[in-house]
Amino acid sequence: MDHRRDAAEAPVVAANHIWGEFDLLLADLDGVVYEGGRAIHGAVPAINHLQQSQIGIGYVTNNSSRYPETIAEQLCGFGLNAKAEEIISSAKTAVELLGTKISSGSKVLVVGGDGLKRYVAEAGFQIVATSEDRPLAVIQGFSPDVNWKDLAEASYSIQNGAIWIATNSDWTLPQERGIAPGNGTLVSAVHTAVGQFPIVAGKPEPEIFKTALRVFNPESAIFVGDRLETDVLGAKRAGISSAIVLTGIATKKDLLAASVDERPDYILDTLADLTRDYPKLRQTKRGWRCGDAEVELLGDKVLVISGDPYSTDALRAACRVIWNAEKHIHFLDVQPELYAKEKTNE
Repeated sequence: MDHRRDAAEAPVVAANHIWGEFDLLLADLDGVVYEGGRAIHGAVPAINHLQQSQIGIGYVTNNSSRYPETIAEQLCGFGLNAKAEEIISSAKTAVELLGTKISSGSKVLVVGGDGLKRYVAEAGFQIVATSEDRPLAVIQGFSPDVNWKDLAEASYSIQNGAIWIATNSDWTLPQERGIAPGNGTLVSAVHTAVGQFPIVAGKPEPEIFKTALRVFNPESAIFVGDRLETDVLGAKRAGISSAIVLTGIATKKDLLAASVDERPDYILDTLADLTRDYPKLRQTKRGWRCGDAEVELLGDKVLVISGDPYSTDALRAACRVIWNAEKHIHFLDVQPELYAKEKTNE
């Protein structure tokens, strides 16, 4: 079944639950379900509600540093009913890709956490720690314990001809204290040394989504993430509908300026919006209306004509106005309240 939607024709949905169309929720973890060791407000009750409504739940993450059992245990600690087999990590897909490049038993240099090492070992590869062991491949994933020596050994191995696979290329990682460097920064360090790019297993490449679809075999799935350049783009490449939440990396300004391939089908404040009515978008004479918010394009100005300009409904309407405008957003004068981080107290 083709899950793809034309990016230029985002759906105008009636005011009903999104789940009239989908029987599987695939959710990112960092920035969507939790940030660091803290559950994001509204995420846990929303997922529990969907499970009770017989909606399948899967978790698709670019984080490859931990065991699936460890992630499931953390989710259960938040009050979710999660199982290890429901965790689809980029480590799983990366090792599947590795198996298409070299034979079982081959030497592999692993840069990353215990979760990635376990997948590599269980697939029958021999893990080595130095380039002097002449590995046939380097597989690189995120771990807070990765150091210069690890990156250097990876660089030496790649220069000696080893295949290079990265679990993901995320530049950043949401944490309780703020945004931290992600695996992409570590991959970039190796790239600078070796002058080539890795094969990437995780989002935005479609392979990790294909892995999830094979595992769950849904009639129709939706993926919810917090990044346009990985989550939404990856879902579109895999032919899966997408939604973005504003609890992680993506900002309102990012959404307003999103390129065609990075425009989600749905815009949500949090996962809790999945259990509420999704408002209908209606085209007006000079713009779009969503709920109580109406946004128009008047000359080069994108203005909120009615409703709360700070609201998500206003953002949804403004996105539709800008995405359908003949001019690029850089040539438009967008009302600042539409992309403000929070409402100011006057």
